[in-house]
Amino acid sequence: MQSLSGVVNGTEGLRTQNLSHILTMVHRSGPLSRAELTRRSGFNRSTVGALVSALVEKGLARETEPAMGGRVGRPSPIVQANPDVAVIAVNPDIDALTVGVVGLGGRVHERARRETGRLPTLDNAVQLTRAIVADMTPALDRLDRIVGVGIALPGLVNAGSGRVLIAPHLGWRNADLTGPFETALGLPSVAANDASLGSLAESIFGAALGVGHAVYLNGSASGIGGGVVAGGTQLVGSRGYGGELGHTLVSPGGSPCHCGRSGCLDAEVRLERLLDAAGLQGGGIEALEGVLSDDPGPAVRREAERQLELLAVALVNFVNIFDPELIVLGGFLGSLFGFHGDQLGDAVNARALAGGVTVRRATLGPELLLVGAAELAFRPLLASPS
Repeated sequence: MQSLSGVVNGTEGLRTQNLSHILTMVHRSGPLSRAELTRRSGFNRSTVGALVSALVEKGLARETEPAMGGRVGRPSPIVQANPDVAVIAVNPDIDALTVGVVGLGGRVHERARRETGRLPTLDNAVQLTRAIVADMTPALDRLDRIVGVGIALPGLVNAGSGRVLIAPHLGWRNADLTGPFETALGLPSVAANDASLGSLAESIFGAALGVGHAVYLNGSASGIGGGVVAGGTQLVGSRGYGGELGHTLVSPGGSPCHCGRSGCLDAEVRLERLLDAAGLQGGGIEALEGVLSDDPGPAVRREAERQLELLAVALVNFVNIFDPELIVLGGFLGSLFGFHGDQLGDAVNARALAGGVTVRRATLGPELLLVGAAELAFRPLLASPS
């Protein structure tokens, strides 16, 4: 006979699962009416009402009355995830460190980018993050709750242990990544590869929303990383190291890569090469965007076209291997796409074994990696709102 405690635990487990289902829906798709939540969830109206009321009581959701708009009858209340329940999102890179405050629903409350001037050590990144967060105190005080820290790192990260195996351009190797951030900020911390988190963010809130098969590539000052979504599921590999698409060979015998080979996409398609061609020292993706949106001049044009050609080689490989519906380009690769996107898409579809793939720029812009890191940090709360 099943014990009373087993029945209670089973009931509580089911309730937690149902709360998670509703909160995740309004976080990723909201605001939604109670009627729409009933339709999407398959629960009855009274169950949805009880679950929404519980989430509102816990401060995780809000309800508002909809505009009447001349409709007859009682309107269905609108439910949204509480954006004032937030996380700290951190993205260290070789030229700068970016920190954001991201609320439920993917809302970025604050974003600060600090150039480092030199390669930051892990300790440098932790201390600079703490200083930026301290500067954000007035904004943080207006929020209801900060539940954790998410870190998007350009390197191989074991998401389960929170250790970085190697972040080659930063020079971080085999180190505890999340522990120092937890100690400095007093919040539970999680971390993963930046491009994988960018892929996650675009699939939930951006250009790949609703797409079951997609390849995402992100270009930053550290290099190029990627993520693959197949059948609606992100491919991360057995230890979370999957998606190193930057190490696809595009130019045999080309520039040496930090991985020990030559001619990798990561070694040939570089942000600093474009900035150097423009005569710029620093400024990152924002500076490149300004150059490419104006008349870039012959040197920048030649380098951009060279990089687009090599990028096309890599994308053809990804189309042949993964057969995606969509390729999304973020970071400075998005800037290159903005420069000559039609040319790139045409080249990929002409050379791939099976064409018909759409190439598109990421839509979340400079907030992309912060939103992805936040999604990682929100996972425990979304899984167990109770």
